[in-house]
Amino acid sequence: MQIFLLSFTPYAIPSAMSEKRLQTLEETLAHQDQQIADLSEMLILQGREIAKLHKEITKLNGKLETANSHSGEGEALSGTEFAAQNKPPHY
Repeated sequence: MQIFLLSFTPYAIPSAMSEKRLQTLEETLAHQDQQIADLSEMLILQGREIAKLHKEITKLNGKLETANSHSGEGEALSGTEFAAQNKPPHY
């Protein structure tokens, strides 16, 4: 059984790779890092917005159930009927 040991210097640049090519790769990596950070920030903001909208939907569902339970016939109101009975104060 033969064991081969390869020495590798992690920062050695192959002679075929020019300084310009290395610089281009580093710039590309920097841009990708920035894009990942931007996307992560957007994801966090979207998660917060989704949570806010979920709370609002839950609140509106509660109001709708309350309005339906207070209707005289005991039947569910359509959206138009509900809006007609609960006009905003500026009408």
